[in-house]
Amino acid sequence: MKYFLIFGSNLGDREKNLTDALSLLEKEGVEVISVSSLYETQPVDLPSQPWFYNQVVEVKSNVNPKLLLELIKKIEKKMGREYHVNKGPRVIDMDILLAEDTIVQTKELIIPHPRMEERNFVLVPFAEISPDTVHPMLDERIGDLLRKSNDSSLVKKISTPIC
Repeated sequence: MKYFLIFGSNLGDREKNLTDALSLLEKEGVEVISVSSLYETQPVDLPSQPWFYNQVVEVKSNVNPKLLLELIKKIEKKMGREYHVNKGPRVIDMDILLAEDTIVQTKELIIPHPRMEERNFVLVPFAEISPDTVHPMLDERIGDLLRKSNDSSLVKKISTPIC
């Protein structure tokens, strides 16, 4: 199954954290298809914290969304992710944005990721690597969602993709 993930970090060496997370995913057998540029982004839900580095990654895996979430949580824990403040600072944050046209609505997992269409820190890097991907619930392309976005938070390109 093809997935789109978003990685974020606002503690420590943010770029290395994202690179390490991607490497750990690959070591677990997840195939990386494409990686967006690296973006520095303004915190949205809790503005009084350091800015994030964000990146959207397209991957392929033979596991279902629930198992991929378990793998992501294992990697976050291995990298030192702690859950003290909701939406607060973190070494690494990895979320599943889309899983092809699959819709999941459980207590543990919601796909498409909630409010992704309202977040420039998601839409800008996502539109860079796959503007024609269609949001399965809204039936709109990612590039069109970005053009219609009312989010005024800042998203600055830091570097182009390494792979």
